[in-house]
Amino acid sequence: MRRVNLSAPPLETDAEDPEGFRAAMFRFGGQLGAERTGMTLYELPPGQAVCPYHYEYGEEEWVLVLDGHPSVRTPEGTERLDPMDVVFFPTGPEGAHQVRNDSDAPARVLMVSELVTPSATAYPDSGKVGINPGVPGEGVMVHRSASVDYYDGEPGVDA
Repeated sequence: MRRVNLSAPPLETDAEDPEGFRAAMFRFGGQLGAERTGMTLYELPPGQAVCPYHYEYGEEEWVLVLDGHPSVRTPEGTERLDPMDVVFFPTGPEGAHQVRNDSDAPARVLMVSELVTPSATAYPDSGKVGINPGVPGEGVMVHRSASVDYYDGEPGVDA
């Protein structure tokens, strides 16, 4: 049986994450053999968020608060969560969310999601859309304003 213990996990941070998004994390689904679902433990220092406000086009997501009092922003507003609270985020705009720690003490949350490839994510605050085709180097993050016509640039098509 494969297993991990979340009491003292090997948390990792990304030195390139900007202030406000410096959460430590432990991704362990692959260690347990998961292929279609993912689970990540996040430790959020005060003032930090898991990621920008976003929604997924093809992946449902969940958050379970383990410790502390993080906040979750959704289309309905921002609410403080308590330990053992569970929140579900459906696909599409109604599932938009951001998990951050607005308290003065660390918080720990467990996030669970489907792993869908290719995937697309929208970021309403910045007007971006990200596409992950599952092939290294082929993903894109673009502003919606960069949208072009379907036939733009195609040979033989008059602009």
